[in-house]
Amino acid sequence: MHNFTKVIAFEVRRTLTRPAFWVATLAVPLFIGVLSGLMTLSTSQVASGSGGGTATRFTYTDASGLVSPSIAAELGGSPTSDAAAARADVVAGRADLHIDYPRDPASEPVALTARDRGLTGGDGDAALARRVLQSSAASAVGDPRLADVLRGPIVTEVRSYADGREAPGIGSAILPGLFAVFFYLAIMMLGSQMLNITVEEKENRVTEMILTTIRPLTLIVGKIAALLVVGLVQAAVLTVPIVVALAVLSGGASAGSVPTLNGSPLVVDPGRIGVAFALAILGFAMFTGLLVAIGSIMPNAKEASGAFGLVIVVLFLPLYAFGVLVSDPHGPASQALTFFPLTAPVAALVRNAGGLLGPAEAAGAIASISVAAVVFMMLGVHLFRTGSLSYDQRLRLRGLFRRSRRGRPVPAGSYTPPTG
Repeated sequence: MHNFTKVIAFEVRRTLTRPAFWVATLAVPLFIGVLSGLMTLSTSQVASGSGGGTATRFTYTDASGLVSPSIAAELGGSPTSDAAAARADVVAGRADLHIDYPRDPASEPVALTARDRGLTGGDGDAALARRVLQSSAASAVGDPRLADVLRGPIVTEVRSYADGREAPGIGSAILPGLFAVFFYLAIMMLGSQMLNITVEEKENRVTEMILTTIRPLTLIVGKIAALLVVGLVQAAVLTVPIVVALAVLSGGASAGSVPTLNGSPLVVDPGRIGVAFALAILGFAMFTGLLVAIGSIMPNAKEASGAFGLVIVVLFLPLYAFGVLVSDPHGPASQALTFFPLTAPVAALVRNAGGLLGPAEAAGAIASISVAAVVFMMLGVHLFRTGSLSYDQRLRLRGLFRRSRRGRPVPAGSYTPPTG
């Protein structure tokens, strides 16, 4: 136990004191925050029409007779009797927009001739054309309520029920779903370190000295436990900004209010959150054990990093089947992804976030991941013990369980004294 705690303390201290670790960890929330701010600013500018500074001036012809001249004038439009000349002015760059309203706008398209303003500039011109026509139609209706219905959009409030109780909606999936995000981020950000925790000693030629003072099992399990601690630190760093943002949003509303997403309140479900926590931690331990086993075979970090791509492919497989997991959660494909150890963490996290994972299935997925985690850890210990002295060559799997005459494993690539 003394050596075990020393390994954990050493690995955690060594990782947390590296500036590169904090740069990589803090860069994620900083990048997300900057990107969200830029998107919010851009959206607000587009919505307020501040991109060009003034309203778009346009000309129009109206074969339908539905357009109100006063409303069109308020929005920057002026009628014209020479549509060809107006379109020619736009083509020549002397005007920005010309709109031709057909005789029956419900069945015929509204033709727009516009100055190019980028890939999405045409969306604003089309929205302006629709707004003129819809506002004109609404002004012709005497009842203001009917006019509001015509202008839309219609706000709806849906209440769904399951087993006689009201379902919480998407708000209950936010917190359990965050564990899937943290799981992916932890694997992506710590994957290389998982591979290298057994390769570093081999590259530094200190394996012999380490193994004379500590058991391989204690060393490997201690390193994996240290990575779990580092992963929890990263999760805390990523969670704090989200919690602060939610607190600010809720504080800006009325007292006692709860943050909402599309009208669905944020729901704290301890059961689903506990299952998500167990799946994320055990899945992290399982993939760490797998990467440790792979790293124990490789002679150096360069060759070990090549295996990380295959692990990432397996990790992302459940996302390609996201539609199946949501639409047919109890089908054979979903069941296979949920109980196969390498895909179980993500598949079960997705189903759990959507409330589609029953208690028995959650227990089965957790058991499957736990067994695989123990197997991979034990395999990593055996591979490290067998190939710890294979400094310059990859450990050959076919020779793993070959034993010497004394019944002990023969390390691949180990020194054989000359005879005679």
